[in-house]
Amino acid sequence: MGQVQTRMEQALKRLLPGPEIAPQRLHQAMRYAVLGGGKRVRPLLCFAAGQLVGAPPQRLETAAAAVEMIHAYSLVHDDLPCMDDDTLRRGKPTCHVEYDEATALLAGDSLQALAFQLLAELGLCADPGPQVAMLRILAQAAGSRGMAGGQAIDLESTGKTLSLPELEFMHIHKTGALIRASVLLGAHCGDALDPAILERISRYAHCVGLAFQVIDDVLDSESSTAVLGKTAGKDAAQQKPTYVSLLGPIKAKEWAESLRMQSREALSGIDAGAGRLRELADFIVTRQF
Repeated sequence: MGQVQTRMEQALKRLLPGPEIAPQRLHQAMRYAVLGGGKRVRPLLCFAAGQLVGAPPQRLETAAAAVEMIHAYSLVHDDLPCMDDDTLRRGKPTCHVEYDEATALLAGDSLQALAFQLLAELGLCADPGPQVAMLRILAQAAGSRGMAGGQAIDLESTGKTLSLPELEFMHIHKTGALIRASVLLGAHCGDALDPAILERISRYAHCVGLAFQVIDDVLDSESSTAVLGKTAGKDAAQQKPTYVSLLGPIKAKEWAESLRMQSREALSGIDAGAGRLRELADFIVTRQF
């Protein structure tokens, strides 16, 4: 994990516009939002899936950077006063607090555009077919049928009580779609997989994406702001439906463990190269931050 995280930090520094390039303030805000923080779970999943298909590391860097930029842009916009109105992210002031709302909005827009520019670069794949598929995967995961749609449902659900299927539907989109895209992008960076194996990997990513959100809800209710690097207890304060508010902390943890086991079952029979994916499922469910 440490090797991939270090590699991705260097790759992101290289791929983001330099802080001295005009417009400097916008490019500085983009770098502020992306660099120097985060667990890089999505790049880790991208690299882990890439092991299954013998993907070149440089190609995985590009795909992982694209998905991480989409993730960073979503956090910048999520923290804006018109959304969750938060002041702390990754242990430092949120982008709109450090700069201003307009610059933060443009930084998020620019990160989204840059992500697709990276995936569209000539020569990323020898065959244009997988490259077009990667663009489609990321676009669907980020749009109204994915992350953005999930955020819309989240805003509409504030102050309401959702059933477990309704809560899962929201988080399949808001959190799960981009995590699933991370895995599928890595799987498209190398040799073509048998469709049946690709479906198993997609099922794994579905379970891991939901488990990530369940644990996020548990940590928000049980950990401190200092540990999380973001405002703890925010969901309860804003009356947002969570797995903890619906199930309670004990059953929420049990559900996360069930999802972890389902993710491992999805990978059963895929022995070569799937070990890192299994380990990341364990990390996501047992993490403390």
